Amino acid sequence: MSDVTSVESSVPASQEWEETPDLFGAYPRLTEDQIATLLPGGSRRRVGVDEVLVREGMRSDELFVVLSGKVAIVTDDDSGERRLLRVHGAGRFLGELGDLEGQPAFYTAIVVVDGEVLAVPTSRVRALVAHDQVLSDLILRAYLVRRSLLIGQRVGFRIIGSCFSPDTARLREFAARNRLPHRWLDLERDPNAERLLHRFGIPPEDTPVVIWGTRVLRNPSNVELARVVGLTVPDVITDERDVIVIGAGPAGLGAAVYGASDGLRTSAIERIAVGGQAGTSSRIENYLGFPAGISGSDLAERAFLQADKFGARISVSAEATGLESDGGQLQIRFADETVAVGRSAVLATGARYRRLAASGIDAFHGNGVYYAATYQEALLCGDGPVVIVGAGNSAGQATVFLATQVSRVYLLVRGDSLDKSMSRYLVDQIVQQPRVTVRLNTEVGEVHGDEALNCVVAENNQTGERESIRARALFVFIGADPNTEWLAGTVALDRHGFIETGQAAANHMAGADGLATARRPVFLETSVPGVFAAGDVRSGSVKRVASAVGEGAMAIRQIHEYFGI
Repeated sequence: MSDVTSVESSVPASQEWEETPDLFGAYPRLTEDQIATLLPGGSRRRVGVDEVLVREGMRSDELFVVLSGKVAIVTDDDSGERRLLRVHGAGRFLGELGDLEGQPAFYTAIVVVDGEVLAVPTSRVRALVAHDQVLSDLILRAYLVRRSLLIGQRVGFRIIGSCFSPDTARLREFAARNRLPHRWLDLERDPNAERLLHRFGIPPEDTPVVIWGTRVLRNPSNVELARVVGLTVPDVITDERDVIVIGAGPAGLGAAVYGASDGLRTSAIERIAVGGQAGTSSRIENYLGFPAGISGSDLAERAFLQADKFGARISVSAEATGLESDGGQLQIRFADETVAVGRSAVLATGARYRRLAASGIDAFHGNGVYYAATYQEALLCGDGPVVIVGAGNSAGQATVFLATQVSRVYLLVRGDSLDKSMSRYLVDQIVQQPRVTVRLNTEVGEVHGDEALNCVVAENNQTGERESIRARALFVFIGADPNTEWLAGTVALDRHGFIETGQAAANHMAGADGLATARRPVFLETSVPGVFAAGDVRSGSVKRVASAVGEGAMAIRQIHEYFGI
């Protein structure tokens, strides 16, 4: 039944298909009662060797439970050879996070021992995730871990491009921020890159390219890549929404979850990736309810699934460029000329990390200089060492994480203490970590390298003493600026560009010539009636994940009041 090369052709003939141990809790074995719960709406099916259950690059509309026999998970490596990832036996179920989000599969599943499977429609799985607490926890936990494992195993689509290409860096950032399993082949260093280009007849000057199976995208936009991998993009928004949320970081996701769960027609639209800045945090240890901590990406995935469960539409790769209010109806324009119409809006566009100004740094952005510290960036560092500059929680979280990945971390702090701007729990962990060296009163003076960064020159701002640090990467966390350029002249902003709300917005309105309103804006409301702001983008907000989520929820409460509910 299969039209792909037999998996047996690429493994030893003596292969007995031993089941892969479940070391990370990604492949729990279902109990008989749990399988019985999945039976209604599903179908039992006999399967034979080489039958393809899931094909990489194709959307799977079923969850498969292995009742007997064995199934292999495989992918093609960069040389075109089939690579065995794992083997599953009776009681285990296939699938991963993309199944719930409507994405194509990032792997191929092939039967290697005759047996029987239970095929459960994805719609049925979605219903169980929404209403069956036991199966929901089991499936979601497994799917989240599986996505992380796939990312670490270099599977999925390939990005081929030069490390010096800004478009290559853009595509890599988009894939990493959206937690899309992929492989980057550096045209400057990886011999497989040139071989693949030759196989597909692509000249190097046409790079970067994205290759997935037989599909080739030449320097695609983020929107084009999003469509191919199954991310929701706001092509056409024809119906008026009760709430349009701009931004899908913690504040935007909070508004989406609470808006949709309250029965409001809610759409959240994000420029790059769900999760915002928090999505780039390797571990958030002071978020309520997670005593062991949780990565920003896992928190974002959980919130996305929660919002989706309640009916919120969440789209990515759409950049807002304008906001207009006409008789109580709001219109939000996007860069692709799409227009969204709503009765209210929550502005949750967050902030972006500031670029570091240092001699020589521009040549290494995305190629040794990074503004996020996730597993993807850690892989590029090898054994290190690395340099981190900053003194806030983002710098602290990156330091703690990278100290577990590389041989040495140098933390450069401009001031004379970490305690002034970093949470105590992070300071304690940094002080106790033997792989971390802290340099106080120190800034980055220069950055050097040939094809890649290899040296950071640190300078003491008290003595002028300079130190050359050999480093594989420089991570920058020196504060953030609000994403509000598109709102200039529309809503009131403070002198730093953050959105004014409540009394500050009222003061601004009172001072504007000829501007009057029948009522004063409430706490999170901007100078435009019906438009609210939440999270890091709001002037005076507490820059913490929990407070951003809370403001998103509070904005929905105030929108109800605005509607007169």
